[in-house]
Amino acid sequence: MEQYVLQTFGSSFKSVWSLIQPVVLIFKKNKLLTMNVIFSVLCLLCIQISNAQKAALPILTNFNKVRDFTIGQNQSEAYFTAQSPNEELSGIFKTIKVKGKWKEATLVSFSGQFKDLEPFLSPDRLQLYFASNRPLSVSESKTKDFDIWVVERKTIADDWSAPRNLGTPINSEHNEFYLSIANSKNMYFTSDRPSAKGKDDIFLSEWKNGNYQDAISLSSAINTESYEYNAYIAPDESFILFGGYKRKDGLGSGDLYISYKEDGKWSLAKNMGDTINSKYMDYCPFVDWKTKTLYFTSKISILKADKKLNSSEFLNEVNSYNNGLSRIYKVDISTLLNELK
Repeated sequence: MEQYVLQTFGSSFKSVWSLIQPVVLIFKKNKLLTMNVIFSVLCLLCIQISNAQKAALPILTNFNKVRDFTIGQNQSEAYFTAQSPNEELSGIFKTIKVKGKWKEATLVSFSGQFKDLEPFLSPDRLQLYFASNRPLSVSESKTKDFDIWVVERKTIADDWSAPRNLGTPINSEHNEFYLSIANSKNMYFTSDRPSAKGKDDIFLSEWKNGNYQDAISLSSAINTESYEYNAYIAPDESFILFGGYKRKDGLGSGDLYISYKEDGKWSLAKNMGDTINSKYMDYCPFVDWKTKTLYFTSKISILKADKKLNSSEFLNEVNSYNNGLSRIYKVDISTLLNELK
């Protein structure tokens, strides 16, 4: 029975099987294990796993700790951040889709020495932006504060260029993170610079007359005296998604919020609800417009210390995808965006 379930649903459901197994053994012992019982057990499994998030891409289960996600409009390449448990190491990985299957992810050529994270692929796929604490000069080795960097290529088939620091007015002597670009070329990002309303704010640098303007903190409809971070801007700037930390309307730790632009002003941000958020840290949103899919990072855990486990069960639980380490998930938001208005 267990082998049948695992072959049907995959190894990621071992933890759920451990919940159902005692019931199955009772039926088996009393010779009541019929196909109807098997069908009922599988239905129960489906109910259980519907409450658990799955990996956004199968290849992500090969990593212990991942965050941040960006995907090209043609669905053929994606980038994400992989980190060591304590984040001493932080690098950007790439995966490509070949014949409908995502291939094993590899570290990009420009990453691997410094702390690189939060990739954002431009709509034309010719620029990849990311945050890094790397020094400004390749001749230096001492790290600095986090800045926004970019690598470029002339065509999709070309290799990425050497990283280039965006400079002012995007970067400053303080930290800058998580860039997102609208169709207008306006840049939205996180910074802890002194002009922030709180500890971290979402900033905007507008593209005007061929230049980026001084970055300004978004209104109090979005930014507070606490932490606002990881903004994703809709291509037409009709709404913005971002993370907010321990707000009064939050579900626990950090939650994802949405604000709509109405008559040129941002509406008061709303919590995106428990379809996405949990009592754990939920952050780093990215929307794939072709599929209306929201990708996000979460530290959600479904582990419970409610029964005695054997060695195999214990390791299955500890190594499960929903074990509290940062992971990347996805959810269809084709209707949710309108429901939250």
